[in-house]
Order: sequence, then C-alpha cells, then structure tokens
Amino acid sequence: MTLDYLTSYDYYSNRRDMEVISSIVDALKKILEEDKLQPQPLFLKTSDNLILNIARKVVQEKKKTFLIGITGESASGKTVFVDNTIHACVKDKKEGIYTVIRCDDYYKDTSKELQEAGSYEALFKTGFSFDTPDVIDLDLMKSHLIELKNGNTITSPKYDFVTCVSDPNGDIKKPAKVILTEGLYVLNEGVRDVMDVKVYVYTPLEVIKERWYKRAALRGKTGAAADLQFQDVNKTAQQYIRPAYQISDAVINGMVSQEYIQQITDKIFKTLMEIV
Repeated sequence: MTLDYLTSYDYYSNRRDMEVISSIVDALKKILEEDKLQPQPLFLKTSDNLILNIARKVVQEKKKTFLIGITGESASGKTVFVDNTIHACVKDKKEGIYTVIRCDDYYKDTSKELQEAGSYEALFKTGFSFDTPDVIDLDLMKSHLIELKNGNTITSPKYDFVTCVSDPNGDIKKPAKVILTEGLYVLNEGVRDVMDVKVYVYTPLEVIKERWYKRAALRGKTGAAADLQFQDVNKTAQQYIRPAYQISDAVINGMVSQEYIQQITDKIFKTLMEIV
C-alpha cells in the first residue's frame, strides 16, 4: 500500500467514525431529554462529557472491555439497577456480553469475631463495623476487575451475611464486553481509576432506612442489633460513600420502578446496536 492510500483510508475511516459518534450522541441526548420529562426520571445528573465518551468507546474501542462502576448508600437500589439493566439488555444471558462483580462478595471473613462476641448486638457494642472500606478486600476486587479487563477468568469469593463466612471458592467469572461492578466502595479512591463510567445511585434517607431494616431482618439482624448497625451505616456513609456523588459521571434515581429501568436501558442499548 502507498502512503497516499493509507492516508486517504485513515481520513475516511476517521470521518465515518465521527459520523457514527455524532449519531450516537444525538440519539442518547434525545433519550435523556425524554427521561427528564418523567415524574421520576432515571437520570438525575450526567457529566458534560459522559455521552461523548460512551459514543467514542463504542465506536473506536469495540474490542475493549467496558467497565461500569455503580455505587450508592446501603439499600439505595444498586443491585436492583444492575439486575434490571441486565434483564433489559441481555434477554438470553449469552456468554461474553456481560459479567457482574459485586462488592458484597469481597467482605473479609469475620465469622470468628461473630462467634467470639456471641451475637451481632454484642459484636456491634465492641465497636466493630461492617460499613467501612477496610472490612472489604478492595485490593482483591480491583485485581479481579483488572484481570477481567485483560481477558482473564477469575474466581470471586462468596460471602454469607448471616454467618460472616467468606468462601474463597465462590463463582467463576469470565471476561466480557461489559463488566458491571456494584457496591458501597467501588468508586472509592484507589479503585475508581479502573472504571470507564462511574455511576451513583441516589435515594432519600427515609426510603433507604425502610429498605435497610427489611433487608437486615433477612440477614439475622433485628432489634437493638439492627439499630446499632443502622446508626453506623448512616455515619460511615457520610465519610466513605456520599462523596462519590460529586465525582460520578451519572447520578441515577433509586426511586424509579424496575419496569422503567428496563424500559430506558433497553432503549439505550437498542439505539447503540442499531447505529453501530
């Protein structure tokens, strides 16, 4: 090939890419404008360059993994958002399309501490907290995310919230086009730098409290034990989780219905597939 041919090819290739990127940006902006008109919109805030960055990655980095980090306070709706996004976009669970890494799976084993205390209430009275980053193996989680981005299979641990046992031989996770990682600290300093898109799920405190107590009961925490932990949850959220609101690329409404999450995420992914 001559230099003139290569130069011409690059020019037209780049021009086509720019046209596709422009089409994606226009289509996504239209979806977001329609979302704003809803009584409960899904997107409460988006950064100025979010849509353009997504469009560029979809067009110019087709073969690379897209890593989305989703955080928010305990019981804000992170898991619900992830699960319904998957349900909307991948109807038949084809391999290689998505993988989910959950921060909850990376809690360190604290079964010994629980057994020695005798109960959750007694454990919390010693000052022990389940709601600070140091009780989660964030280094291991980050290394697993990097391995997946590099095309390698990992085995994530599995944590039991009733017994506090961490099983290192949890679930096999395979590399995929999209990796969704969700949890309290996935956007903390030292972890967020590997994310391509950072998402914060916002939910009012009174709703979080109601959801949290219902879930705590399922995990064996009721009465004084639940009250002690929720006090800690609210205090530590101020220090470790809420600051992520400011650095997120998008803030998601944790109050929207599951049906609407599926509807709008389905529309976004269908738009991307039709244009690309």
